Amino acid sequence: MVDNDSGYNNSGSSYPPAGYGTNGAYAGGGVSAPVSAQGQLFNQLQQMQDQISRQQGVIEELQNDVARMKQESLERYQDLDRRIGSGVAPAATPDNSSTGGDLNAPGAAAGAAAGAGAAAAQAPAAGSEPADPAKEKLYYDAAFDLIKAKDFDKASQAFAAFLRKYPNSQYAGNAQYWLGEVNLAKGDLQGAGQAFAKVSQLYPKHAKVPDSLYKLADVERRLGHTDRVKGILQQVVSQYPGTSAAQLAQRDLQKM
Repeated sequence: MVDNDSGYNNSGSSYPPAGYGTNGAYAGGGVSAPVSAQGQLFNQLQQMQDQISRQQGVIEELQNDVARMKQESLERYQDLDRRIGSGVAPAATPDNSSTGGDLNAPGAAAGAAAGAGAAAAQAPAAGSEPADPAKEKLYYDAAFDLIKAKDFDKASQAFAAFLRKYPNSQYAGNAQYWLGEVNLAKGDLQGAGQAFAKVSQLYPKHAKVPDSLYKLADVERRLGHTDRVKGILQQVVSQYPGTSAAQLAQRDLQKM
């Protein structure tokens, strides 16, 4: 005998009724079930993993930038070492005249050179002296000895002081050029660019002009001013044909 008052529906529907979970809690009515502790932990871990991934990407970019800057710095030092050792400026034919900057020219005595270098670095910021070729050469050689000693900070100060003291010297064009090289070796791209640019501006007939313009293009490339690089290289090729600087400039133009 079937009890019709048992409270169960025997129409074939399953238990529990729709709208209830297996634990008997009502899941209908548009109310979402609360996120479990495990779910919250999973979300937090996922967010942390995403954050770590982004940070790792940033770290990799910084590491690449540091590696690139180290390589460029190493190349600058190696390039400067080669030129000091060989006695010629980059992309230039050797010039052993009094204005050519022969790197192998005998310097002054060690004590005199050191004293001149210190005096050059401490020279006043303005003013010039009457021409005195012997004294000028002493100061110039002393400044260049600082390059050989790889004391680039003092070399930069010495060349800058020399140019303030003897702006019309027969060595001034060379001093201006090497000021650019020293600043480049230091990684001072702004200072290097200004120094290289002044060679052609202040000493337009000097033998170092083609080389200074080529180096200026290199500085602009390092600074990311690619729009200026092509124009400078074209200027070197058109105005100074046959020079080593023009050959290198032509090579660089073909790569652009």
